[in-house]
Amino acid sequence: MDCSMTQQRVITIQDISCVGKCSLTVALPILSAAGIETSILPTAILSTHTGGFVDFTFRDLTEDVTPITEHWKTLGLRVDAIYTGYLGSEQQQKLIAGIFDDFRQPGTVILVDPAMADQGEFYAAFDQHFALGMRDLCAKADIICPNLTEACFMLERPYCGEDYDQAYIEDMLKALAALGPAQVVLTGISFEEGRLGAAAYDRELDSFEYYFTEKVEGYYHGTGDIYSSALLAGILNKKSLADAIRIACEFTVAAIRRTHAAATDPKYGVDFEHELPTLIGLLA
Repeated sequence: MDCSMTQQRVITIQDISCVGKCSLTVALPILSAAGIETSILPTAILSTHTGGFVDFTFRDLTEDVTPITEHWKTLGLRVDAIYTGYLGSEQQQKLIAGIFDDFRQPGTVILVDPAMADQGEFYAAFDQHFALGMRDLCAKADIICPNLTEACFMLERPYCGEDYDQAYIEDMLKALAALGPAQVVLTGISFEEGRLGAAAYDRELDSFEYYFTEKVEGYYHGTGDIYSSALLAGILNKKSLADAIRIACEFTVAAIRRTHAAATDPKYGVDFEHELPTLIGLLA
C-alpha cells in the first residue's frame, strides 16, 4: 500500500441504496479499507436498489448537489480522485461535469463507471439519450469502466451479446479511448467458457491488458460497483493498470464465490465485507 504521510481523498458521487449492497454502500467501505479518505456526494436515496425489488422508495437529491459543492469550494477542498457511479438523470450528468471542472487539479484522477445498462438492456428510466450524455461525461474522465452493454450504447453500436472476439474487443477499447479517457477498462469479458474478466487499454502506451478468473454461475447485483471501487483503490495505491484490473477481478470474484457458496439471495448483493482482508492483501 501507499505509505505516504498524507492520506488521499476521493469524492465518490452516486446514490445510496439503503438495502441491497451497491453504489455508495460498497464504494465507501472498499475505498476506506484501502486506506483512502472517502467523501460522498449522494445523488439520490432509495429504500433498496432497483434490481429485483418492487415498491422501493426514491428521493432525488439533485437540488442538494450544488449547495454541497459550493460549500466545499469555500473550504478550499482538494481531492486526489473523483469517482462517479449510478447517476439518476441527464441534469445530474451536467452537474457532475461541472464538478469535474471545479475540483480537478494536476494529478487528480477522474474515474467514471457509466452505470446504466447490462445484458443488452438499459436500467429502468434510462434510454439512448441518457447514454449519449454519459458518453460526454466519459470524455472528461481519465479512466472509464463500462460493461459491454454500456460500451455498445455509448458508441451507438448494436449490442453484440457473446458474439465477439479479441479483435472486436480491442477495436471497442480504442473507440472508447478516442472519446477522451486515457485508460479504458471493459468488464464482463470472456473468450472461453468458464472464464470471465476484464480487458483494458492504455491510450498513451497503446497497450492492452487482460485478466480472467473463474466464472461463477448466476447474476449478482452490485458487482460492477465493487469492481470499479477496487479498481480505483488499486490505481490510488500506485498499482499499474494491469495490476489494478487483476486486483479488482480477484477481489470481486472472491466476494461472488463466497456468496454463491452461502446460497444467499443475490439481489441483496455479495458478501464483500468478509473479503476486505483479501483486498488489503492484494494491495500490499
